[in-house]
Amino acid sequence: MRRKQDTDEHGKLALSLAALGIVFGDIGTSPLYAFKACFQGPPSVAPTPENVLGLLSLFFWSLIIVISLKYVLFVMRADNHGEGGLFALYALLPGSRDPAGKGKGLMLLALFGSALLYGDGFITPAISVLSALEGLAVAAPSTDAYIVPVTCVVLACLFFIQQRGTAAIGKLFGPVMLLWFAVLGVMGAAWIVREPQVLLALRPYYAAHFFMQNGATGFLLLGAVVLCVTGGEALYADMGHFGRIPIQLAWYGAALPGLVLNYFGQGARILRHAGAATDPFYGMAPKFLIYPLTILATAAAIIASQAIISGVFSLTRQAIQLGYLPRLHILHTSDETEGQIFVPEANWLMAVVCLILVLNFRTSEHLAGAYGIAITATMAVTSIMYGMYLVQVRSAPKIPAFLLTGVFLVFDLSFFGANAPKIVHGGWIPVLTAVLAMIVMISWKYGRLRLKELTANESTQMQDLLERLEADPPPRVPGMAVFMTLQTRFAPPVLLWHLQRNKSLHQNVVLLTIVFEPVPYLNVQENLVVKVLGQGFHRLIARCGFMQSPRVPLLLGYAYQAGLKVNPQDITYYISRETIVPPKHGRLKYTLFRLMNRNAMSPALYFDIPSDQIIELGVQVAL
Repeated sequence: MRRKQDTDEHGKLALSLAALGIVFGDIGTSPLYAFKACFQGPPSVAPTPENVLGLLSLFFWSLIIVISLKYVLFVMRADNHGEGGLFALYALLPGSRDPAGKGKGLMLLALFGSALLYGDGFITPAISVLSALEGLAVAAPSTDAYIVPVTCVVLACLFFIQQRGTAAIGKLFGPVMLLWFAVLGVMGAAWIVREPQVLLALRPYYAAHFFMQNGATGFLLLGAVVLCVTGGEALYADMGHFGRIPIQLAWYGAALPGLVLNYFGQGARILRHAGAATDPFYGMAPKFLIYPLTILATAAAIIASQAIISGVFSLTRQAIQLGYLPRLHILHTSDETEGQIFVPEANWLMAVVCLILVLNFRTSEHLAGAYGIAITATMAVTSIMYGMYLVQVRSAPKIPAFLLTGVFLVFDLSFFGANAPKIVHGGWIPVLTAVLAMIVMISWKYGRLRLKELTANESTQMQDLLERLEADPPPRVPGMAVFMTLQTRFAPPVLLWHLQRNKSLHQNVVLLTIVFEPVPYLNVQENLVVKVLGQGFHRLIARCGFMQSPRVPLLLGYAYQAGLKVNPQDITYYISRETIVPPKHGRLKYTLFRLMNRNAMSPALYFDIPSDQIIELGVQVAL
């Protein structure tokens, strides 16, 4: 028993180390720029002892309330079969089953919160790497002119290596981040010992006094304070990769102590030297350690960037599986890990925008003006949906659930309100990104629903077709034909076209429907349904989770084990490719959908169907 318990504990510790590298990369690099932003402005305050203690109190209690309580203690309990994130939380709510009806408002809320991650994906790599490399200017001011070019080179290399996968470098993430948090803690503790009065900031009194003393400026500075909790959504979104307990262990055991000690160390240094507010982080280290610290900070920044890039890839795949985005190229970069994927279109778009942001803003202080809007809005959406989850799914009493949600929203909406003025200083970038992403997702969702209605209206009931074939059987040729279809009651249009043109059928015909359920993962083999329809026809229904990428040959292999006689070499796959054309009178409503459908990835490539066994037929639909 003890040996099994030791094994379990060792596994949790290993997962905690991995979570430290992947989950906490973003929040772990916040000390590079968060506290400094409060004194660099606009807005900003003078580095007086009262302001330093007040800001430190705000930083500390933000980490405790928003991260330790909201996410780690409460929200992470709202898991969808072990998975977290806004899409997983949305799929738990009853309204997600009717996105076109009563659940339309909930769908828009979930889409907006998820779309904000794309805006975060543009800014996080840029500000993380740029702020890390700014340490070079501290050690050698003459290198200041090279910071932006070097940042662009690092970012270009980071996005380029995505196509090779992150399995090998991922093994280094945990130890590097453990070292990073240890260094953060040691640096901070060394200065706290010199100025122990900084520990007075643990009292919330100083946070309240800061607002009373600074008024509107104090409130607006929450836009800089929120930078200390950026990355909080990653705790919830990456829960499925590591589990709730390992993430909690990593947070309380390493991340939280390292962050608190470092922020208080920065504050202690400013208490002793007010001029240190211009560079409170790198200034804590001795001169001879600046270069090693810069290298370590850059490694931590790359890890933080990798975490958000991987998150965008995962979000893109989830949106595709749930029907909110057209099919894109999804390449699996690991034979062992399902979640390691590469989405070229998303990767190169992020790369271009990140480079443009660095070249335009040029410093982390300027980029901080664009940072925070996306994070705070996503946090508010999460709080609202979590409150709905407590009432609708957990059947919690409404008053306690609303009170808890209200406490979370006080922080979220205060942070969001303080960040609102940033819109004119670059905050419009993530907002515009989210709005455009929402328009794309909504257009695709409702376009596909309308297309499904049109094809259903013009289709033949499968039972009627079988009766016609029994009355007037066509010639049958050896082999098996597989027709992919979204409909389970109607005959696929491509099947009807094939019968009309070729006047023949294969001896065995499989109608394959892949259904994506609102759960992250399903055992596809156990949820495979094989129905004998007669006349050599079989209905094959495969149910998958929205985080899975089904491969048709593998599904047919499962069907063989379920009793369907399949010879992979004798299969011909028939795929329909809808060409959407505007109706005679023309409608602008579906213009974007037509454009996306024209450029969507072929289902043959998406479902990994052998290219030498495919017949793809075009079907023209007026929409």
